[in-house]
Amino acid sequence: MTAVASRRSERRISPVFLGIVAVMAVTGWAAWTGFAEEPGVAVFLFVTSGWIVSLCLHEYAHARTALHSGDISIGAKGYLTLNPLKYTHALLSIVLPVIFVIMGGIGLPGGAVFIERSRIRGRWKHSLISAAGPLTNVLFALVCTAPFWLHALDGVPPAFQYALAFLALLQVTAAILNFLPVPGLDGYGVIEPWLSYGVRRQVEPFAPFGLLAVFAVLWIPSVNQVFFDAIYSILGGLGIDDVQRYCGQNLYRFWEGVDQYCTVSR
Repeated sequence: MTAVASRRSERRISPVFLGIVAVMAVTGWAAWTGFAEEPGVAVFLFVTSGWIVSLCLHEYAHARTALHSGDISIGAKGYLTLNPLKYTHALLSIVLPVIFVIMGGIGLPGGAVFIERSRIRGRWKHSLISAAGPLTNVLFALVCTAPFWLHALDGVPPAFQYALAFLALLQVTAAILNFLPVPGLDGYGVIEPWLSYGVRRQVEPFAPFGLLAVFAVLWIPSVNQVFFDAIYSILGGLGIDDVQRYCGQNLYRFWEGVDQYCTVSR
């Protein structure tokens, strides 16, 4: 295989990713048309597949930025194919984030792609690699909320509005959590290159526990309330009201019983 052919195969979009996108498209159509007898099922599948797509794009953004910053080993690892099965920790990148969405409706930061940082020169490049992932979540949130802040909801069925609202909530929570300057999260990766060597060495042992610490703090009721108040304020600024947000999560968790208000047209 020639070098050119090899590079093309390393960057060819995976059938696995295309399959997930297909599920998102079909279930989005079902939520839009009311084809599914139970709207919650269509919303659940649409949001879950959309969430997985966003996780793949998040990791792709890290990988692609690393490639252009000097880590030419990225392609051989399969990170440019958008295949979630190629991630270093598929459990952390896909399985746990999906479980957290199902259980608690929160966008758990995923990870990770293995980047050979020694190949990359320049602190700005290291920071940009870390920022690229959560910036993808920000972009995804803007796309999901575009019909709301553009006031273009005429003709959009309520169930599809609710699904977009909940998917946007997941993107906003993922972006905020990822940007926290906590060891192990992307936010710390943004500032790490600018810290002294001594500080980085002292902080390094705590990196595997950073995400656990964040969620432990979020279990504190007062902190949890402040966090979600901030999330809801951001969503409100993007045009999503409390009813749309509530009904999105209510339809998503259809097995707990769907509020009848969320199944009728507004």
